[in-house]
Amino acid sequence: MSYLDKIMCPRSLAVIGASNKEHTIGSDIMKRLVEYGFTGKIFPINPKDSEIQGMTAYPSVLEVPEEIDMAVIVINAKYVLSAIDQCHQKGIKGIVVISAGFKETGAAGAELEAELVAKIREYDMTCVGPNCLGVVNTDPKFRLDACFAESLPVRGDIGFVSQSGALGGGILNILQDLNLGFAQFISIGNQADVNADSAIEYWENVDDVKQILLYMESIADPKRFRTLASRTTKKKPIIALKAGRSAAGASAASSHTGSLAGADKAADALLKQSGVIREFSLQDLFNTAKVFSHCPIPNGNRVAIVTNSGGPGIMATDAVCEHGMEMAQLSDQTKEALRSFLPAAASVKNPVDMIASAPLEHYKKTLETVLADDGVDMVAVIYLPFLGLKDIDVAKAVMEIRTAHPDKPIVGVF
Repeated sequence: MSYLDKIMCPRSLAVIGASNKEHTIGSDIMKRLVEYGFTGKIFPINPKDSEIQGMTAYPSVLEVPEEIDMAVIVINAKYVLSAIDQCHQKGIKGIVVISAGFKETGAAGAELEAELVAKIREYDMTCVGPNCLGVVNTDPKFRLDACFAESLPVRGDIGFVSQSGALGGGILNILQDLNLGFAQFISIGNQADVNADSAIEYWENVDDVKQILLYMESIADPKRFRTLASRTTKKKPIIALKAGRSAAGASAASSHTGSLAGADKAADALLKQSGVIREFSLQDLFNTAKVFSHCPIPNGNRVAIVTNSGGPGIMATDAVCEHGMEMAQLSDQTKEALRSFLPAAASVKNPVDMIASAPLEHYKKTLETVLADDGVDMVAVIYLPFLGLKDIDVAKAVMEIRTAHPDKPIVGVF
């Protein structure tokens, strides 16, 4: 059993700081656990209330008559260490500390966090946080939503790590808007124990997770990160949005989660060496995630481009070459097949320029012909609006062809 299983796959959990008071984190966490349908047992912990949301509440975890796998801690930071002691006495190994007030607040908070880490190590526990949003596992066997993001999780194939709690919650909302679900989510916050490395190592062999998204402000252990990411990116893609690129951004990252953001050039080199795809905006992060969510991993790096405009075809060719891929060499048989129906002004070399007047039928036949070429590993289809051809019709045709050819990635550029 992995050390993160107690947190991501618990059979039972306690919410230390559970509350009946509306619009508190202790209340919101309880509601989310219930609304999403957690399949295990929930034990609310609050010394003042005997019942919370229809469940028996206990003054401490030590009063709970059953075993507990995980504790979600949402109390004032000054009480967290004593709660950890009680969890140890109870035999709880998985801890999620949502409470803030640690190293992100300065020297006194850093000292408190150092004591927290010492206890976690001494007690052989695994801890997510502190100062985090929580964790989610959409696996139907668990249905764990132990975070206080705005929207309920949507099932998908993404493993998502965020060093920023609120941004992580915002990204979960946007993923839902884009119809992109996720498998698991970990908000690492101050990453006192569990960090991005831990998540990558855990998700490397989790079949539910087909791709890994990271929002990072710092890389805690560059050597370990490179080892784990280099190994994992051979199996599944890792896409990272690494913030703190400027000196001012690095300074802001330090005050945000109490981490010192490293020199950006070093971080950039590390990500490249590790096979991690680095994006520089949320839009690009989502676009790339959407591609991997809908496309298989290509068998090679040979790209074909189908376009109805020469300029974008040339720009796409530049992008292919700049990113270390190759423009596929179309066979004579493929070129001959393309010439049989494309106009004389069209170019049947790669990029295949069908020219502006290309009707929907040319899009279909060209894409199917290029896909059939054994020298092509993936295809980018570019559409610019011309002569009344509707983008939605082109998109539908591409989707139908993709369904018929599931082995090669097809990416639409509209």
